[in-house]
Amino acid sequence: MARTKKVGITGRFGARYGRKAKRSVKHIEENLKKKHVCPKCDRPYVKREAAGIWKCRKCGVVFTGGAFTPETPMVKSAARNIRNTNAGGD
Repeated sequence: MARTKKVGITGRFGARYGRKAKRSVKHIEENLKKKHVCPKCDRPYVKREAAGIWKCRKCGVVFTGGAFTPETPMVKSAARNIRNTNAGGD
C-alpha cells in the first residue's frame, strides 16, 4: 500500500487527475466524513444518508442540509443575522 501522508483520502487516485483536483476532493471528502453535531440533541452523531439528507444516529432526527455538510455557509450567515436582529431588538 502506498503512503498517503500528503494526499490523504485521495491516495486512491494515484498519479491521476492532478494536484488541484485532488486537493478539492480531499477537502470535500474530509468535511463529509467528519463528525457533525446534531441540531436537536447537540451530539456528534450525524451521518449523511443521501445528497442533502442527514440523520442523527442518536436521536433519529432526519433533516436537510448541504450535499457535503449539514450546514451550508448561507444557513450559517442567515442564523447569525437572525440572532443579531433578535438581540438588537430587546
